[in-house]
Amino acid sequence: MFHALDDSTRRAILDELVERDGQTLFEICGRLTSRRGLNLSRQAISQHLGVLESAGLVHTDKRGRSKFHYFDPAPLGEITERWLHPRKGPP
Repeated sequence: MFHALDDSTRRAILDELVERDGQTLFEICGRLTSRRGLNLSRQAISQHLGVLESAGLVHTDKRGRSKFHYFDPAPLGEITERWLHPRKGPP
């Protein structure tokens, strides 16, 4: 997951999904171009989404020929929980 968050484009994708969840690849590309000045190919954005999905930060829902992308904050919560509420006992 740290690898997924290490890239500014992937963080921008997550920012866009937080602002408006459930976007298609086409919508994400358009928002990244118009709102953030990122002019990347759909293939490049798709690869970034794949990394985010592998990290568990994005999940998808396919409806017909459209694939919708959703932000999943659960993995971030697991990291926070680890250090905010450490387990007692030997390491």
